[in-house]
Amino acid sequence: MPKNKKRNTPHRGGSGGGGSGAAATTAATAGGQHRNVQPFSDEDASIETMSHCSGYSDPSSFAEDGPEVLDEEGTQEDLEYKLKGLIDLTLDKSAKTRQAALEGIKNALASRMLYEFILERRMTLTDSIERCLKKGKSDEQRAAAALASVLCIQLGPGIESEEVLKTLGPVLKKIICDGTASIQARQTCATCFGVCCFIATDDITELYSTLQCLENIFTKSYLKEKDSNVICSTPNTALHISSLLAWTLLLTICPLSEVKKKLEMHVHKLPSLLSSDDVNMRIAAGESLALLFELARGMESDFFYEDMESLTQMLRALATDGNKHRAKVDKRKQRSVFRDILRAVEERDFPTETVKFGPERMYIDCWVKKRTYDTFKEILGSGMQYHLQSNEFLRNVFELGPPVMLDAATLKTMKISRFERVGFVFVFNRTKYMGEK
Repeated sequence: MPKNKKRNTPHRGGSGGGGSGAAATTAATAGGQHRNVQPFSDEDASIETMSHCSGYSDPSSFAEDGPEVLDEEGTQEDLEYKLKGLIDLTLDKSAKTRQAALEGIKNALASRMLYEFILERRMTLTDSIERCLKKGKSDEQRAAAALASVLCIQLGPGIESEEVLKTLGPVLKKIICDGTASIQARQTCATCFGVCCFIATDDITELYSTLQCLENIFTKSYLKEKDSNVICSTPNTALHISSLLAWTLLLTICPLSEVKKKLEMHVHKLPSLLSSDDVNMRIAAGESLALLFELARGMESDFFYEDMESLTQMLRALATDGNKHRAKVDKRKQRSVFRDILRAVEERDFPTETVKFGPERMYIDCWVKKRTYDTFKEILGSGMQYHLQSNEFLRNVFELGPPVMLDAATLKTMKISRFERVGFVFVFNRTKYMGEK
């Protein structure tokens, strides 16, 4: 994060304290172990990995070990042993094995704080992610990008996450801009690029460069003068949505001068996306507009939007949409969101949401906070509750203060679901089995 842009600036609207906290301070003084490994190839038999995997128990042991592997009963050493095996398998010659290994690591990091373990292996992990992004195909690239996001969330702001972004940023950017790459991979890479930049960048130039990269993608959906009144969705629409949301997230940490510049460029063009025939694009555009208005009014309380009447008419129509050609689920979802967006634009009001985790609760009381929360919730899934409780970086972002010490009974209620615990063990055993084959 840019040094001249602290997280407690007024227009952040609830995003608090940009310090990296104790975790990042520790990270700045700790060293990482860099393993020299050769890039994998189809000809590479990955002998070292296979040898390592042969020492594991048979995959049938999943039925016995099952969900307890992530319980209190399962030791930290057990978990780390399995993770070491998965890290080795990211070098396997099989694409399916590498993908499953990446997913297994990501699931573990999303559900547990493993800062010290990751700190020692961050360079190895970064190298593996970079290889998978460069050499892998769609699903493997998506898994690698998703892992990169969680890796930076674990590390928090600091020199270590900066190094991760410095290594992976150019690769992510290349994939995002590559028209021949899969849309799904480009979409995940766009989200990853925005999140990693949000967490790690300390260079204002790099922040602006990332904004421009994402901007170049989603603005392709803007309504052109020669177009009709409706924007038809294309295979690229999902990519444009992810790029818009990542861009909006980064805008919340920009200096006021840059925010003002972007407002002038986009506040009159974004409403055209409200006419998209894709419900997710309409919602993303509406929420982005609400956030832009919030930022603008934070800078100038008497902010004036000359097309306000036209905009509120569009928002009101979407908030009461009865179009028979649209699915009932889409209409219900859209009406609920746009009622809130309309209130934000017309009345400067935000319906406060409460998020409970353990004995604590957090109030989402502005659009900046909502965009930030939704972004990390999308990446961490149900692990978001655990990270809100334990991750010092996220606690700083949401102004939650130092982690609260909990007793064993409370911790037990914070455990992830049986399904997710089984999912991690299944990925580990399935990956190990493929490695042994």
